[in-house]
Amino acid sequence: MAGAKETPRQKMIGMMYLVLTAMLALQVSSALLEKFILLNSSLETSTGSANRINQATFESIKTTVEKSGNRAADLAVVKQAEEVRTLTSSIITELDAVKQQLINEAGGGVDEQGNIKNPSEEDKVGILMIGGKKNGKAYDLQQKMNRYVEQLSRYSTAKYTPLAVDAKDDPIASRSKEQQNKDFAELNFEQTPVPAALAVLSQKQSEIRRMEGEVLDNLASKVGAQDIKFDKILAMLSMESKVVVAGTKFKGEMFLAASSSGITPRMSLNGAPVRVDGGRGVIEFTAQGGAYDKNGLAKRALTGAISFKTPSGRDTTVRFSQEYFVAKPSYEIETATLPPLYLGCANKLSIQSPQLGALWNPSFSANGAAVLTSGERGKITIVPSSASVSLNVSNAGSVLGTENFRVNRVPRPTLKVFAGGAEIDERRGMPISSVRNVQVRAIPDESFKNFMPEDAKFRVSGFTVSLAQGSRRIAGPVTLGPNGGNIGSLVSEAQPGMRYVIEVDGVQRQNFRGEVSDVPVTQKYFTIPLY
Repeated sequence: MAGAKETPRQKMIGMMYLVLTAMLALQVSSALLEKFILLNSSLETSTGSANRINQATFESIKTTVEKSGNRAADLAVVKQAEEVRTLTSSIITELDAVKQQLINEAGGGVDEQGNIKNPSEEDKVGILMIGGKKNGKAYDLQQKMNRYVEQLSRYSTAKYTPLAVDAKDDPIASRSKEQQNKDFAELNFEQTPVPAALAVLSQKQSEIRRMEGEVLDNLASKVGAQDIKFDKILAMLSMESKVVVAGTKFKGEMFLAASSSGITPRMSLNGAPVRVDGGRGVIEFTAQGGAYDKNGLAKRALTGAISFKTPSGRDTTVRFSQEYFVAKPSYEIETATLPPLYLGCANKLSIQSPQLGALWNPSFSANGAAVLTSGERGKITIVPSSASVSLNVSNAGSVLGTENFRVNRVPRPTLKVFAGGAEIDERRGMPISSVRNVQVRAIPDESFKNFMPEDAKFRVSGFTVSLAQGSRRIAGPVTLGPNGGNIGSLVSEAQPGMRYVIEVDGVQRQNFRGEVSDVPVTQKYFTIPLY
């Protein structure tokens, strides 16, 4: 049903009616009669409250018109409000009469406590409301209620749907094969006990009062629109800028602003409508950059209009124009890995914009690299896949700039031989029996290790050790893994003047993702003299 936004009470009443319709469609037993009595009482109470509110609205219209000098246009509104009240009172009275007839003829009247004597009676309800030849009270009521809705719509811009509909037009009954072919009278009053029939009519009265209230509110707004009374006074401060550099002057203007509760002005900005809240237009839009001057500023203009009705009823529009400037956003790149980036490694960047502050919520894309986000604004990881990388920086959908980076390959590690945990000097050699455990380590470039510790993990995949003298191999080779191992079998045959010959199988690197790859090395052989 069309109309103004429903209040919580109106939503509750609508829900109660849906429950009532569902109960009638299920043909409830007498065990629920007490619930129908309570439901009907609640609906009647709500209808009475709505009537008092509507009467207060009507009185307010009359009072406002009198205070404004009983102008002809306003008196016409009062006459319309009186007609609405008269129409509503007539249909409410008719429904009350039918309800009383149901109590007396079908329910047998009321006892000393005011309770219906025969609440479970269904047949007499059907005879009174439906009739033997479909000539019961319900058919006449259906026409009158729907005619009321048509008449009420003349006083309002809202268009209301019929109050009394057949089952095919009912949201619940239309889905039931047993109910969908029934007319309004059969749907609501067939095999229906007295309290349920009363609740049906009380619900219609509640809807009628609700619609009456909406129409009266609409008429009341027409009276208020004729007078511009500035009853909302605000103290305003207009500043040249909210950001002031220390040592510079703060400039602005203080003034009073006023608005009227009786009018709702129409506002537009640059040709687009503006949302009005409490008489004030709420402006919010994304500033568009481009065509910046040498200071990084782009000149823009706002043109607006505010329209309202004067006391004479004539539409009046006030226009304005205001300049403003859009500043080009800037950002700063903070990183421990620049320059340069390293190929295939996790190069961590922090890109921040103090100028945008809380509005800084960047997004990034890159050519020649993958961009990994961290969950923190502006903090990303770049993994280059080519010799150069172009990083595109955007904020709120606008591209701020592109940064170009050169990319270096990962420096090759240095291989060193260790015996017993101490590094061995190839030129000096080592004593025969001093150490039995040998290891070859891949030492990363110091600078690369400091910048990229997660990508500077190298190891020797394996190596062999042989005992040789002159051009002849004496013993071995002994094959050892990445962590080295014992060469006791060679030590037992070693003599001064002989040498250990170490051949490295390969070198590997583990990156920040835990992926292992082979690393080319130039030095794969080591000769250790023995003494």
